[in-house]
Amino acid sequence: MARAQRKAAASEPGHGSASGAAAASAAHGFTVRHYCQGIGDCHLLSFPREDGGRYFVLIDCGVHFLVKGGADTMREVVADIARTTRRIDLLVVTHEHMDHVSGFVSAAEAFKGIHVEDVWFAWTEDPNDPMARELDRYKGRAMAALQVAGARLAGLSRPSAHLDALGKCLAQVMGFYFGAAGDNVRRARNAARDLAKGKVSYRQPGEGPLALPGVAGIKVYVLGPPREPALIRVEERASELYGLAGGIGMAQALLGCSAGGDGVAEDDGSPFDPEIGWPLAEILPLAGGAKPPKPAELPDRRAAALVDLLHAHYAGPAAQGRGKQAPAADQSWRRIDGDWLGVSADLALQLDRGVNNTSLVLAFEFGDRRVALFVGDAQVGNWLSWQGLEWQDGAVTGPDLLKRTVYLKVGHHGSHNATLKAKGLELMNDPDFSAFIPVNEADAKDIGWTEMPFAEIIDALKRRAGGRVVRADEPWLASGAIPAALAGSGSLRAARCKPGLWVEFDIA
Repeated sequence: MARAQRKAAASEPGHGSASGAAAASAAHGFTVRHYCQGIGDCHLLSFPREDGGRYFVLIDCGVHFLVKGGADTMREVVADIARTTRRIDLLVVTHEHMDHVSGFVSAAEAFKGIHVEDVWFAWTEDPNDPMARELDRYKGRAMAALQVAGARLAGLSRPSAHLDALGKCLAQVMGFYFGAAGDNVRRARNAARDLAKGKVSYRQPGEGPLALPGVAGIKVYVLGPPREPALIRVEERASELYGLAGGIGMAQALLGCSAGGDGVAEDDGSPFDPEIGWPLAEILPLAGGAKPPKPAELPDRRAAALVDLLHAHYAGPAAQGRGKQAPAADQSWRRIDGDWLGVSADLALQLDRGVNNTSLVLAFEFGDRRVALFVGDAQVGNWLSWQGLEWQDGAVTGPDLLKRTVYLKVGHHGSHNATLKAKGLELMNDPDFSAFIPVNEADAKDIGWTEMPFAEIIDALKRRAGGRVVRADEPWLASGAIPAALAGSGSLRAARCKPGLWVEFDIA
């Protein structure tokens, strides 16, 4: 988000068909404010209380650390929340990714001025749940392994093109777990938990309908995450994925490689005398130049012979050939000393997608049995699990809630595998259907994601909602000139925005 836009947003009032951040909703509806911080989620919902006040629900508060100025933006976001209300009745933390929780550490000072009553997490964050503890151990080991792998990739003196690309990919994914100031996602998650002045709850799929105290006509259904490990693993096709147990082994193996990867660790099982040879990390830089150093510049003759060998056949420029037989400019393709790091790509993607599938998914039923669906970053396995859910002896089912959905917070910034097709979006056929996507395409491209949002997802949403699909990077959000189609159309009864900072809808 441009700094100038954020500055304007901090001082200008909201624009639109009504004034004030918590204007009265239509009967039995609610108001939702979506903050537009880039690649991140932060949603402030308010419901009319029976006593005339408002019941505030905050769902997530974060931004990806590679978004420029993200920490400053989150401080502005939380300051804006504090100007709107000094009390959050319910804080919902959907899952353990920094783009959903970074604000709890980067804006910790601003949160001190806000009373947070109750906090909801998914069952996957429950320290007393055996399966949640297993997941937590896996995530911890995987994050540690990937952090070490990232450091090793960054330290390679002459990485191959493959390893250079791998390092960039790893940095993108690790942005979900580590912040710009070294904060990690565990600290942010715990900071959110510590805000609770009331009760901390860990929600299970199939719970509900739950009430919001003092609010009439609102029922909350818990759809995900699933309890089945197989469904947590499913993000595209199960045949292409590692299992949970395999992921733990992969993390341990990667950590093991890292520990001895510099060639100097003690290894009692090694068949070689540790006094013979040199660590590869020390000798390769000497052998990789255009010309090897002179023998007098090296420790001894053994080092000189080794440098000559490596220069000629492993690390130095390739010998010249002719025509199609000419080799590459160097011989880095022969090197395998960094190839063990390649497993980090598989582990990073498995961790990222598995954590997305642990998203807490909530359906808010309001008015005449209409539904607003907040899916976190749920991917395919999470979506599939809703098909078998029932409440009230089958009077309400997962597919039934999807069919009655008139408002959708789109998952994972509109990526290709976070909105299910036949058992998801294609069930949402209500003529009043509307949707919001928390995405900034320019920020996504800066990070390296060229298909976020995914064009086919955007097209499918538009076919169902017409002009009522709003992205966080809409050009009109910079000026506040809200399109007429968004005011009083479908489930959107009124619209407001603070240029550069948020967009807000009355949903009914």
